[in-house]
Amino acid sequence: MTTRPLSRTAALALTAVVTVGAALPAEATGAAGLAAVQPRTETAPLFDDAAGGDANADDPAIWRNAAAPGRSLVIATAKQGGLRVYDLDAREIQSVAAPAGPGPDDAPGRFNNVDLVHGLGLKGHKADLAVVSDRGNDRLRIYRIDRDRPGGPLGDVTDPAAGPVFSAGQGEINDQATAYGLATWTDPRTGRAYALVSRRNRTRIALLELLATPAGTVTYRTVRTLDLPSSFTLPDGTAWTPCAEPGELPQVEGMVVDPAAGVLYAGQEDVGIWRVRADLTGTPRMVDRVREYGVPGTYDEETEECTPGADPGYGGTHLTADVEGLTLLTEPDGDGYLLASSQGDDTFAAYDRELAEDNEYEGGFRVTAASAALDGSEVCDGAAVLHAPLGRAYPHGLLVVQDGQETPADGDREATGFKFVDLGDVIEALD
Repeated sequence: MTTRPLSRTAALALTAVVTVGAALPAEATGAAGLAAVQPRTETAPLFDDAAGGDANADDPAIWRNAAAPGRSLVIATAKQGGLRVYDLDAREIQSVAAPAGPGPDDAPGRFNNVDLVHGLGLKGHKADLAVVSDRGNDRLRIYRIDRDRPGGPLGDVTDPAAGPVFSAGQGEINDQATAYGLATWTDPRTGRAYALVSRRNRTRIALLELLATPAGTVTYRTVRTLDLPSSFTLPDGTAWTPCAEPGELPQVEGMVVDPAAGVLYAGQEDVGIWRVRADLTGTPRMVDRVREYGVPGTYDEETEECTPGADPGYGGTHLTADVEGLTLLTEPDGDGYLLASSQGDDTFAAYDRELAEDNEYEGGFRVTAASAALDGSEVCDGAAVLHAPLGRAYPHGLLVVQDGQETPADGDREATGFKFVDLGDVIEALD
C-alpha cells in the first residue's frame, strides 16, 4: 500500500513514451454522491509492530468450498506477518508465517498479494492452490488448500529449488525491486496455470508458468515479460513522468485476469488501469486514468514527499491515486464488472467487463461504517469478490476489502484489517 500526496513512482523514464489522448471515460461522478454499502463483519485488527508480529493486512482471496459453501475461506496476506486464513465469520483459523531471509542480514519474507489456482494436478490428484508473492525473498510461495487438513487448511507445497522471480542474486533481492502484485490465470485452451507478477518500483510484469514436480511440489518458469511505460506524452505534446523518489518507476500492484476474455487488467498505481492479453502479447491499452495523471511534481528529499504542481486537466474522473486492488465480479450471462479500489478517495469504481463496451465506467460505491463498532474501509489496498452462494451468511456472494485505517479498541496503535461485504448489497448499489 502506498499513501503519498501525489505519486510514489519514479522520476526516471524508460525510453518508450506512450501517447495517451483524451478519449477515455468522461462521465463525472462525484465521490460524495456514490452509493454506500456496509460490511457485515470484519477480521480482528492486525498491527504492524513488534507486539503484533509486524503484520499488515494487504490482499485477500476467496476460496469456495464446493462441497460445503458455508465452510468457504478467505485467505489474506499480512506482509511480514505472513498469511491469515479466515472463515466466513471473519474468525482467524490459521496463521502462516513468512519465511526468513537466507541470512541474518538479508530481507525477511514479506507476503504481498495472493490469488488462487483451481484443479492443478499434483501427484495424480487435483489440488486448489493459494499462490503468494513473497516480496521479501523475490519468490512465489504456493500452498495447497485442504479445508480439513490437520493444523490448518494451508500446506506449503513450494518447490524448495524455486528461484527468484526477478533478481539475479541476494544483494539485488535485498534492494527489494522484487515480486509485488500477483494474479493467476489458467488458459482454458491448454489447461496450463500461470501467475502474472509485477515488480516493485519497476514497470515490469512477468508471466510465470506454474509447474508440478514429481515430488508433489510446485515450481515456476518465466515465459515472457512486459514493460509498461514510465513516461507519457500528454495531449499538449509535453512528456510526463509521475513524481517519486529518484530511482523508482511507476509500479503495478493490483491485477486481475478475466479468463473468458483472456485479458489482464493491471493497475499502475499513479497512472491508471491497463488492459492487455493475459499472455502478455499485443499492445497494452489504457482503460482509465487517475485524476492526478499529467500533474507535475517535485520530490523533496527531506520530507520524502512530492509537491504537486498545476493540474493540466488531463486526468480521469473516477480514480484518485493510488489505483489499487482490482477484482472481477462475473455474472452468469458473461457480463459483470471490473472493480477497482480508488485508494485516494476511499471509493470503488466499477467498469463494464465486456470488451465490446470498451470497459465503460458503470458507477461506484463506498464501504462505510455499519455501526460505531464496525467502521468502513479507508485507503483500501487489496480486494476480492466472488459471485457465488456461500451458505446462509452470503447467499449472493462476498466482497472482501482491505481497510488501511482500521479502528482498534487500542486507539494508540495503527491497525489494518479486512471487511466482509454481502455481494448482494454491492450489486444493488451498482444497479
